[in-house]
Amino acid sequence: MNEARQIALDVLEAVFAPRPRPADEVFHRHRLLSRLAPRDRAFARLLWATTLRRLGEIDRTLDRFLQRRPKRTARNILRLAAAQLVFLGTPAHAAVAESVALARQRIPAQAGFVNAVCRRLAVALPSPLVGEEAARANTPAWLFARWSRTYGEAKALSIAAMHLREPPLDLQLRERSEEWAERLGGEWLPDGTLRRPPGGAVEELPGYAEGAFWVQDVAAALPARLLGDVRGRPVVDLCAAPGGKTAQLCTRGAQVTAVESHPARAALLRANLRRLGLTAEVVEADVRQFRPTTPATSVLLDAPCSATGTIRRHPDIPWARRPEDIPRLVTLQRQFLAAAVEMLAPGGILVYAVCSLEAEEGPEIVADALRAHPELERLPVRPQELAGLPVDLTPAGEVRTLPCHLAERGGMDGFFVARLRHRQRS
Repeated sequence: MNEARQIALDVLEAVFAPRPRPADEVFHRHRLLSRLAPRDRAFARLLWATTLRRLGEIDRTLDRFLQRRPKRTARNILRLAAAQLVFLGTPAHAAVAESVALARQRIPAQAGFVNAVCRRLAVALPSPLVGEEAARANTPAWLFARWSRTYGEAKALSIAAMHLREPPLDLQLRERSEEWAERLGGEWLPDGTLRRPPGGAVEELPGYAEGAFWVQDVAAALPARLLGDVRGRPVVDLCAAPGGKTAQLCTRGAQVTAVESHPARAALLRANLRRLGLTAEVVEADVRQFRPTTPATSVLLDAPCSATGTIRRHPDIPWARRPEDIPRLVTLQRQFLAAAVEMLAPGGILVYAVCSLEAEEGPEIVADALRAHPELERLPVRPQELAGLPVDLTPAGEVRTLPCHLAERGGMDGFFVARLRHRQRS
């Protein structure tokens, strides 16, 4: 039985478990992954990612062939089969045979049922949806309604359409050079990000082992830049893992204290810094309890959030999130931002960022903080600080990036970024 399909099934099982786990985490930690050739590893990821990107459409298709709702494992096997048949062009005999083999291993009593549904699907193969219909069908209704209220229906459709596309790979280089661009097969974006086409294992790219680059979306690179010139200055990077923003600050000459509360993520942060040959003080602590030894002149807070701005990279997010998650995360963000404000020295700068499309997690959090902390003021971002990127700048000088920005070159993650300053005492 094909091990790539076993891995893809285990990813779906984890995503749709009563207590969901992130798809990428399950995939990268899977016990079978190291046994796969690069091509099979890429297929395993493509299979589960395509299934999640097109899940609304897949479930709608399967429901036409089902008299009753199957149990979770059977449904996930059928979802993988549909993804192969409808979207990936897998030969019908292979998709059906491998799906039945998975069923025989995991749910032998339902193997006949899986076989029958797969065969009916292979005969009556539907065409994939396109355009607006595909964007709507593959986005949970509650999320689409939120985005329509915030950005308008046309922009919501553009956002949802970007989530159906496999995203490119954005790299930040320690030293920009045309030689690396040629070796890595990428193109430069206006801000100096090197963008590669989708596909392939990052670890196998030239320069990875030598620490020539790190992976970081073009939008995710904006917040650290908005701290301005940090050379020789101490900077506190809160919620720092996996370390892209820490690496940015280090390469620009900052003395970085990187704070991360989760031990496993702190270990990943340290490992990434080692690979890159960069040095930072890594502190394992809850942001709400941590305080620097002296008040900070520069603080970067990339707060925990719903991460709905990263769906193009993490297609499990819309299916793992629930509407009730947002208020819980908003409470956390308020607490983290209040703690960050307490760390600031008079005149100090604080950049607040979330990779969320939800207004409650971005502009509303900042507005609340300004009301609660009269010592704070906005330090508006200016157009010339955006490195020529086609993103939105609000009248208040706050940055909003959307997945449909730079769409003709693959889009970008959705971020909200605001810059604040602690007023100088008079």
